[in-house]
Amino acid sequence: MIRPVAVLLSLLALAAAGTGLAAVTRHHSRPAVGDPEELKPAKELFGAKLEPTRAPAHVYGGYADGCLAGAVALPITGPNWQVMRLSRNRNWGHPVLIQFLERYAESAKAVGWPGLLVGDMAQPRGGPMLNGHASHQIGLDVDVWLTPMPDHELTREERETISATNMVEEDGKQVDPAVWTPAHLAMIRAAAINAEVDRVFVNAAIKKQLCQEAGQDRTWLHKVRPWYKHSDHEHIRLRCPPENSECKGQPPVPAEEGCGKELDWWFTEPVLHPKPPTGPAHELTLSSLPAACRLVLKTP
Repeated sequence: MIRPVAVLLSLLALAAAGTGLAAVTRHHSRPAVGDPEELKPAKELFGAKLEPTRAPAHVYGGYADGCLAGAVALPITGPNWQVMRLSRNRNWGHPVLIQFLERYAESAKAVGWPGLLVGDMAQPRGGPMLNGHASHQIGLDVDVWLTPMPDHELTREERETISATNMVEEDGKQVDPAVWTPAHLAMIRAAAINAEVDRVFVNAAIKKQLCQEAGQDRTWLHKVRPWYKHSDHEHIRLRCPPENSECKGQPPVPAEEGCGKELDWWFTEPVLHPKPPTGPAHELTLSSLPAACRLVLKTP
């Protein structure tokens, strides 16, 4: 069993050396036996943290089973973006995500998009969220609304009450022509062409529309992946930062553009109208996450 004194000494060594949590986990790789926190839902533990750690930025684990040290907040208002749903406190990410969003907002503006409305990123220490997402746990995911940014700075109340625009018709088979514009393709493409972007998730109907409108330049389409829901936003996922060896990435996306039979599957009846899940939902506990996530929770 890890004694409190040993944990305290590890944390003091971390603060003194400034080397981050990776060095500590080499000496404390397993959780304490019988620790009651091990069986608690991890979303409750991470959802209760309102501030990030003061350690250097580092990712531990994967997009749906990890955590984040040294998170940085995206300013709630920038030159070409505004953060929505401020009450959720989910505008945190790895510094590479913050830098990407600053660049992406500018490039989307350059192709005719008025500005980004930024939805959920990650919690201050990453980890599972109390509601809404299975991923977004390591500060490399961000939801960007497919609603153009208004021409004024939104109030806090507006950021809580304005809804994102649903781009898909009720039958789920195509986009709504009343709200879809060429600028939507341009802003999604502006995200996908970035080398650090691993995937962009959108509703299958949106993917189908992109396939139809892409024209000659189709080299970016393979990164745009159809996924359930995602009818009012694009979910951008960055690759693991090269210096974060504990970050667990995904297999590369197929090189094919994904506009054929793979896409057709999403419009079959069982996919368009899936049966509701049965049985209890799987709940991540602290023991399900990398050992370093225990120290991410406890580190100042």
